[in-house]
Amino acid sequence: MRKCDIVVVGGGPAGLAAAVSAFEAGTKDIVILEREERLGGILNQCIHNGFGLHTFKEELTGPEYADRFEQLVYQRGIEYKLGSTVINVTADKTVTYVSEQEGLQKISAKAIILTCGCRERPRGGINIAGARAAGIFSAGTAQKLVNIDGLMPGKEVVILGSGDIGLIMARRMTFEGAKVKAVVELMPYSSGLNRNIVQCLNDFDIPLMFSHTVVDIKATNGRVSSVVIAQVDDKLQPIMSTAQEIACDTLLLSVGLLPENELAGYAGVELSPVTNGAVVDDQMMTSVEGIFECGNVLHVHDLVDYVSEESSHAGKCAANYVQNGMSATQYVPTCGTNGVRYVVPQKIRKDANVEKISLRMRVANAFKNVELAVLLDGEKIFSRKRPIVTPGEMETVVLGSELVARIKQGSKLEVTLLKGEEK
Repeated sequence: MRKCDIVVVGGGPAGLAAAVSAFEAGTKDIVILEREERLGGILNQCIHNGFGLHTFKEELTGPEYADRFEQLVYQRGIEYKLGSTVINVTADKTVTYVSEQEGLQKISAKAIILTCGCRERPRGGINIAGARAAGIFSAGTAQKLVNIDGLMPGKEVVILGSGDIGLIMARRMTFEGAKVKAVVELMPYSSGLNRNIVQCLNDFDIPLMFSHTVVDIKATNGRVSSVVIAQVDDKLQPIMSTAQEIACDTLLLSVGLLPENELAGYAGVELSPVTNGAVVDDQMMTSVEGIFECGNVLHVHDLVDYVSEESSHAGKCAANYVQNGMSATQYVPTCGTNGVRYVVPQKIRKDANVEKISLRMRVANAFKNVELAVLLDGEKIFSRKRPIVTPGEMETVVLGSELVARIKQGSKLEVTLLKGEEK
């Protein structure tokens, strides 16, 4: 069995950033395992711009952003294997993968960084009634068909869900000559970035219908011919008296993303029921020593720049673990209260050498005129006023070394919203 210091599972933006960071931190024996035939992950089909404003201070397309990190990998000579699908990860840090060139292989690693990304929630996960017809696609599948394969999914489109991929595909389909009839959103707020609502819907006069959902799909000759939508009440149940039929030949689903955590489960990693990602400490280490997790497999991010930042931190921490072992055994849990849905990391190590800690979170609803605060044993140690916060935009709080030093064993650290009201 081959041995190496770090195996990175996934060659998307998270995996590339983690590998480069680990290399820069002094651990050179790294292998990236990627199941696709090229590095870059989902960014290869995201040909729109808007990437890299934080990381590179310029606006890039998805492939351009990925290429920046790919070049860093090439320049450092970091080993990567394409067409290599990881099928198992164990708690003793053995990675099993299969590829056409090598067959079934195993690698014993000192540390593993899981950067497997996420997948789209399918139609079966939301139980839409109606015909099982052609013309129903996830937004990401439609994006690949248009941007990679040069194929049009349809000409008259309804999009269910206002996730970022759905919003971007509303604009993309319009560019390609399709008519987007409506974007239908179950919640009273969007799950996507506000800038995408403006640039992808408002600029093209595409209606966004909040508190609505698809209640039926109708078909003719095996192809979608229309969808029936209806308003929902405050319990998200359809009000059938408000039902209306919209003629279309295509329904795109943008109804949420799910972290790809099957491999973490095989290794016995503790998963969060809220994020569906691993429970990690501030070093991005999971409950299994030596297994780290970052990027969209940990929790779904809204900007790839934040994925790269978090993954660079994970790579540095994994390299430190390989070189020095565990740095702490005592932890202080974090939690979200009063409208904060989750906080990552879920626990903080008691390590005096920590320079800063980034807390990332999402709120449970849209709130306006709020104060985002961090409380340590009930005392406010950080606050930031926000005119509005929404579930579609991740919030980040950075605690400096002076604040981190005040966190003691047995402390209670919570992130909360103060003086807020629902939008």
